[in-house]
Amino acid sequence: MGKYLPTEPYRGTRDFLPEEMSVRQQVFQRLYEVIEVFGYQRYDGPVLELTEIYEAKSSREIVEQQLYTLTDRGGRRLALRPEMTPSVARIIAGNLGRLTFPVRWYSHPNCFRYERPQRGRVREHWQINVDLFGSSSSAVEVEFIELIHAMMAGLGATEDMYVLRMSDRVLLDAIFTEILEVEDEQRRQVAGLLDRWEKYPEDKLRADAEEIGLSESRFARLREVVQAGEEILPELSEQARAGSKLIEVMNSRARDRIKVDPLIVRGFDYYTSTVFEVFDASPQNRRSLFGGGRYDNLVGLYSAQAVPGFGFGMGDVTLMDFLSTHGLLPEPANKVDAVVIPTAEALFEPARTAAAQLRAAGVRTTTPLESAKLGKEIGRADKAGARAVVIIGEQDHAEGMATVRDLVSGEQERVALPDVANAVRKLL
Repeated sequence: MGKYLPTEPYRGTRDFLPEEMSVRQQVFQRLYEVIEVFGYQRYDGPVLELTEIYEAKSSREIVEQQLYTLTDRGGRRLALRPEMTPSVARIIAGNLGRLTFPVRWYSHPNCFRYERPQRGRVREHWQINVDLFGSSSSAVEVEFIELIHAMMAGLGATEDMYVLRMSDRVLLDAIFTEILEVEDEQRRQVAGLLDRWEKYPEDKLRADAEEIGLSESRFARLREVVQAGEEILPELSEQARAGSKLIEVMNSRARDRIKVDPLIVRGFDYYTSTVFEVFDASPQNRRSLFGGGRYDNLVGLYSAQAVPGFGFGMGDVTLMDFLSTHGLLPEPANKVDAVVIPTAEALFEPARTAAAQLRAAGVRTTTPLESAKLGKEIGRADKAGARAVVIIGEQDHAEGMATVRDLVSGEQERVALPDVANAVRKLL
C-alpha cells in the first residue's frame, strides 16, 4: 500500500467544516450589517502585493520575520498580504480622480503571516478592515468609537465585556521628549518596551531597559508614566497637547466610551496620531482583540496628494476566542429546510419537480439520490436539521397530493402538490 498524502492542513492554517462556516457566516454577517449601516462600502484587492509596500511602513517584525515572499518569473519580489492597510492606501492613491471624499470602505481579506501558531495567532487569518479616507477632523475618531461599540453590540457584547483603550503617537512622542528625555535613536525601542509592559514581569522589563541603554532613573520615570495613565497629560506642553487628536476626543461626547492609556503603542510605522486597541475584560481571555488608528501619510507613498486616513483590522481568531469566552457564539444554522422523499423509484421525477417548486419559494431543499426505506430517509432528514419532509407516495402522486410532515411536532397533513411550498413555509 502506497503512502497517503497528509490530511492535516499546513501548520497555522485551518479547515472549516460546514457547521463552523455557519457560525462564522452568522458572526460576519452581523458585522457587515452594522458597518454598512454606518455608510461603509465593501471593496477588495489582490492577495499578492509588491514586497516593497510593506517594507516602506509596516512593522519590522512583519517585514523581517513574518512575510511569505516569492519572486515571480519577471524577477519581481512579491508577498502574500500580511495586512490590508498598505493595499487600501495603494488603491485609494490609484483612483484619486474617481473618488469623492470622505471615502468609507471596508473589506474582509484573508492575510498571511509566518508566526508561531498559538492561542490567538495562526498563519492565515481573516480580518475585517474598516477605513475612512479624506478627513483630519477628530470627528473621524468619534465616529469610529461609535462604530466599534455598535459592532460589539451587534455581536451581543455589553460594554463591561471589553475595553476600548486609546492613545496618541503625538502625545507619546511628547512624553519621550519632554518627560523621559529619550534620545531619538532609542524611541522605537522604548516604544517596544511600553508595548510589552503588561506581558512581562518588572525584572524582565528592567533588564530590557538596561539593554537598550535606559538608565535606572529613566526606567523608574517610565514606570511612573505608565501608572499615571492619562494623569500624565497635564504635564505635557500646550504645543504637544494642541497637536493631539486624542485631546479633542477627550473633549467630545465619546470621552466616556474610551480609556486613555499611554501603553497603547501599536507596532506599525504608518500610524501618525491616535491609536487604539480593544481588550477583552474577562480574566480568562485578557488580551488585545483588535486595534488600529490614524495614518495621515500612508497614501503619500503612492501619490503627491495628501489623503489622511483612519482605520482598523478585526481578526477572526481573537474575535472568535472573545465570543467563545463570553458565550456569544451563535448555534450552527440548519443545513436544509426540507427533504422531498419519493417512496418508489418511479416517483423520483415528481419528487424533483416538487423540490424545484420549494427552492423557487426560497426553501432549502434536497432529495435522495438513491432509493432507500422511508424511515431511513426521514432519519437522514432529521439529522440534517430539516424542519419538514415532503413524502411523495404512489397514491399521493396519483391524486396530485403530497404528505408534509413536521419533524419537530411529528404532525403531518396531506396537501395538494401546488400548495406544498406554502405548507412547508408555514412550518419554517
